[in-house]
Amino acid sequence: MTRLVLIRHGESNATVERRIGGPRTCTGLSPLGREQAVALAHRLASTGELTPDVLLSSGYPRARESAELIASSVGDLPVEIDEALGEHDPGPECDGLSFDEFVRRYGSPDWETNPYATTFPGGETIAEFHHRVGAALHRVIADHDGRTVIIVCHGGVIDRALRLFLRTTTMGQFQIHTVNTGLTEFLRVRVDMWRMMRYNDAAHLAGLPVETPRA
Repeated sequence: MTRLVLIRHGESNATVERRIGGPRTCTGLSPLGREQAVALAHRLASTGELTPDVLLSSGYPRARESAELIASSVGDLPVEIDEALGEHDPGPECDGLSFDEFVRRYGSPDWETNPYATTFPGGETIAEFHHRVGAALHRVIADHDGRTVIIVCHGGVIDRALRLFLRTTTMGQFQIHTVNTGLTEFLRVRVDMWRMMRYNDAAHLAGLPVETPRA
């Protein structure tokens, strides 16, 4: 059976700095983010709970760095980069802006009702983001049928995967909050039928700070 394990990256510098960290300006993990990824690696090495055939990562530095830190604990697999598994792209105009500056310039967008609205001027709409990620997930599933795949990615990608595999609304109606380095696992039990095995499994974070104080 095909098994997908999605892991959100560790805490990012962009989050600590309270800015939009798109693909152009992401500078990777914060010190705490690295600690989170190392804690996950230690857990996976000691439990042996994941024996993947493939280790994929978004192209964002924060995801790639997280994947590289856990690679040795899951069989020293090479980290394969899939750019289509990146977070919602804010576009060049908004990438790198502080959250406060973004709101000052553009106000607070509607993230929950209209997927075609311009949330990031010059960037992806939510509909475009959903299409990209959905197509990428279907491709990964087709390419790795019957295998165990780890995907190190982003909160938005995991939200999209959950809604896609559980056949729920594409946006709105409920919210999820995926923690950094949390594991979400899906098992395909038959064609077009997925079982969610776990969500937000982050037991390895016990004893670590919840977050770095924000700038």
